[in-house]
Amino acid sequence: MNLSLEYKIQEPKVILDKNPVLLLLHGYGSNEADLFSFATELPDNYYVISARAPYDLQYGAYAWYAINFDADQNKFSDNEQAKTSRDVIAGFIDELVANYPIDPNNVTLIGFSQGSILSYAVALSYPEKIQKVVAMSGYFNEEIIREGFEQNDFTNLKIFASHGTVDQVIPIDWARKTPAILEKLNIPVTYKEYPVGHGVAPQNFFDFKQWLEMK
Repeated sequence: MNLSLEYKIQEPKVILDKNPVLLLLHGYGSNEADLFSFATELPDNYYVISARAPYDLQYGAYAWYAINFDADQNKFSDNEQAKTSRDVIAGFIDELVANYPIDPNNVTLIGFSQGSILSYAVALSYPEKIQKVVAMSGYFNEEIIREGFEQNDFTNLKIFASHGTVDQVIPIDWARKTPAILEKLNIPVTYKEYPVGHGVAPQNFFDFKQWLEMK
C-alpha cells in the first residue's frame, strides 16, 4: 500500500468491525521504530501505527520540520515545514481510515517532543479527525495551527500532556503554559510531570495507558 508516509503497523489482537487506532509520532532526529518499540505494551484492541516524519536527516533520522540555529545559536523552528507536516499527517489519517478497518471516531495521536508539538497542531486544526492526544515532552505552538482554529468544535477532544521536570531540550516552563491554553478552549486536559529529562518515564507510560482506557 502506497500511503503518503512510511509507517510500521501492529494489527489489533481483538478484531472488531472497526478498531480504534493509536498513531505514534516520533521526535526530531528519530524514526518510526522508536515509539513502535513499546507497541506490544499498548491495549490489544487498537491498531498501533507509527509514522515516519517526511524530512530525511540521513542515517535513519527524520524530522517533521527543520530546527535551525542563527549566528547567536538561537534555535528556531521552520514553521512552514511544520504546517506542511501537519496537513500531511491529517491526510495520512484519512488514508489509514480508507485502507484499514479503523474507527474514524476513535483516533488517538501519541507524540513525543516534535511529534507532540505536531499532535497539538493536527488535533486543534482538525478536531473532527482526532478524539484523543497524548502529548509527551512537547509544547503548544500556536503559529503552526490553522488560522481561526479557536472557532473549531473541540467537544470530542481530550488531551493528556506530560513533561520531565529536568528536560534539557524543551524547558518545563513551555509545557506548563499548555493546560491553561487548552482549558480556555474548553478542551479537557490531564497534565502530569515526572522527575526525568527529555524522555518517557515508566510512570508516564503507565499513566497515559490508564488515561486511554478511561471512558
